Amino acid sequence: MRISLKVDVDTYRGTLEGVPALLRLFDRHQVRATFLFSLGPDHTGRALRRVLRPGFLKKVRRTSVASHYGFKTLMYGVLLPGPHIGRRAGALMRSIADAGHEVGIHCYDHVRWQDFVAQRDAAWTRREMQRAADAFQAVFGRRARVHGAAGWQLNPHTLSLEEELGFPYASDVRGESAFFPVFEGVESRCLQIPTTLPTLDELIGRDGITQENVHKHVYFESLRQLPGGHVYTLHAELEGMQLLPVMEKLLELWKKDEAELCTLEDNYSSLDTSVLPRHRIEWGRVEGRSGRLAVQGLRVDEAAS
Repeated sequence: MRISLKVDVDTYRGTLEGVPALLRLFDRHQVRATFLFSLGPDHTGRALRRVLRPGFLKKVRRTSVASHYGFKTLMYGVLLPGPHIGRRAGALMRSIADAGHEVGIHCYDHVRWQDFVAQRDAAWTRREMQRAADAFQAVFGRRARVHGAAGWQLNPHTLSLEEELGFPYASDVRGESAFFPVFEGVESRCLQIPTTLPTLDELIGRDGITQENVHKHVYFESLRQLPGGHVYTLHAELEGMQLLPVMEKLLELWKKDEAELCTLEDNYSSLDTSVLPRHRIEWGRVEGRSGRLAVQGLRVDEAAS
């Protein structure tokens, strides 16, 4: 069993509090993970625009968003100026890389990317991705090698820019196996390594799943065999804070099974990319999450037949 651990860091608070907590947890269990950072201003409060999106309010009630993110974070970009995460927390981010974990780009402005990228043009997408790449360079003194789109949202221009910016691999979509993407006629040689497992916020509150038993549900999902193993996306604001005990229980189950817990880079290095197929990226829905997400579609040769 191979599980690649991908940590999405969405907010300033998640960077300051959730990331160090996860670092300590991973150190105790001798685990390496991929941390993907939001590198620009924290405008979490602007996510309130999603109130009319189907399923959004239901998710808010089910997962207690306010208790996880905190009142101050929910005011950033609305009643409070959004702190620039890369400038204020650069030293902390570098400590993650110094501890041996992989670091990469989640986005520049998380809410702006997640809410708008699907409908934006090439110029808008280039500006956002270049801002994130420049901020990463400023923090780490080198270029990023991995990108993971905020909210599993992207557009065809994202694929072109990932290749142009030199990313050998990305984790932008939900799916079941590594593939080279084709999206609305745009192809890329930047390999997609999709998230394969449900996230805690998608599960808690559904079908009798609680904070006390949700780790078992993720674990049982991970027993399903996939060609390249699984990718589990966790969040610094959830598994790194109130749900940290859940993450520890999950790690203990995987360690008991002698699972290989690794980074996306480890996953990529283990693949023979010369034989991997091309798949279309499509829009789909994931139970427990509001709105449409980018998902792995049919193989290109199957879609054409």
